Amino acid sequence: MNTPAPSSVSFGQALRFWLKLGLISFGGPAGQIAIMHTELVERRRWISERRFLHALNYCMLLPGPEAQQLATYIGWLMHRSWGGIAAGALFVLPSLSILIALAWVYLRFGQVPVVAGVFYGLKAAVAALVLHAAHRIGSRALRNGWLWVLAAAAFVAIFAFDVPFPAIVATAALIGWLGSRWAPQVFAVGGSHGGDVKTDFGPAVIDDATPTPAHARFTRARLAAVLGIGLALWAAAMAGAVTNETLGTMARFFTQAALVTFGGAYAVLPYVYQGAVEQYQWATGPQMMAGLALGETTPGPLIMVVAFVGFVGGWTQALFGPDTLFAAGAVAACVATFFTFLPSFVFILAGGPLVEATHGRLGFTAPLAAITAAVVGVIANLALFFAGHVLWPDGWGGRFDIPAAAIGLAAAVALFRFKVGVIPLLAACAAIGVALTFIPRSFA
Repeated sequence: MNTPAPSSVSFGQALRFWLKLGLISFGGPAGQIAIMHTELVERRRWISERRFLHALNYCMLLPGPEAQQLATYIGWLMHRSWGGIAAGALFVLPSLSILIALAWVYLRFGQVPVVAGVFYGLKAAVAALVLHAAHRIGSRALRNGWLWVLAAAAFVAIFAFDVPFPAIVATAALIGWLGSRWAPQVFAVGGSHGGDVKTDFGPAVIDDATPTPAHARFTRARLAAVLGIGLALWAAAMAGAVTNETLGTMARFFTQAALVTFGGAYAVLPYVYQGAVEQYQWATGPQMMAGLALGETTPGPLIMVVAFVGFVGGWTQALFGPDTLFAAGAVAACVATFFTFLPSFVFILAGGPLVEATHGRLGFTAPLAAITAAVVGVIANLALFFAGHVLWPDGWGGRFDIPAAAIGLAAAVALFRFKVGVIPLLAACAAIGVALTFIPRSFA
């Protein structure tokens, strides 16, 4: 049966879809990419399977949230630079608004028993979620003994020697690059998020044989323009941020974070923890866990936890005085989000034409394979850190929290054994936390 190709997509139609995607994009990058594949490849047929996977492979090689970058790429391919900016921004803005509101509730009403009970249950679940993330990524990434050794070395480096996360990423990338020359079979990367699927969903607006549109063709002038505009935006925003010492530090820190987020949001969490908790004291360990729990329950990239960290830092530092805590938190959250995501837009708008110029398999995947292996060890360390805060809330060697241990164990069983989804799991743990909060009162 010959299915006709769908008609061209207007900018307004695309805007409505990208806004809808920003509101329903739960489930982390895998879930978000699955939603985009279902909507754009299978149902709407705005882009073909081959072109979709080609763009995804490029996004997987970049630092930053691959699902948001994929939306930016497709929006750019369809409707030029403004299409990409709109797609990427609408993927993030709903989550930013929701997290600002939830962070305010957490800081303003966190001591209220019901709210405290919710976060008690959520924090226990987060430790299980991070452990499950390490297992999930490891089962895909650690395909041989050498990669296992690399993961173990990364764990020891950050756990025993407190090596900074960027140094671990850089070392792993160098090992992967050298390995691609001396032992390429060790670092060979297979397909991702679907691999080489060959299902035919019918002709698409952007089909396999559709010529690359004029705006997506590579020219040195266009590359220079995109890089220049991106750098100018960064410099202008930085000039505004540095008028406040804390905001300036946040701007620099989250710019660095954006450039080392290989391996997804869980990979950057240890780096954010090292900076935000240990180095700058913008947030505490339990607050980081609460932010991750909220990030798991809201749409958008999980890396949006940086907005929560920014809000907490702005609030606790009272950037604009004790009477404007919400404004300080909201501004800091926006600063963290802007500097985290600006590089992603530049990567897509500058690199997209290079990708469109070659519809073959992308090279240079060995450093990514090595980085991903190292990230497994780093995430395992993060899981250990979170578990320590949950099980010994008063510090290592102090009181052992049996109820929290029971919630965490039940959450781990639900994830590993029964494959329970994140949202139902967090809802159940939050409900248990509320119930446990009120049990002592009922027997008082």
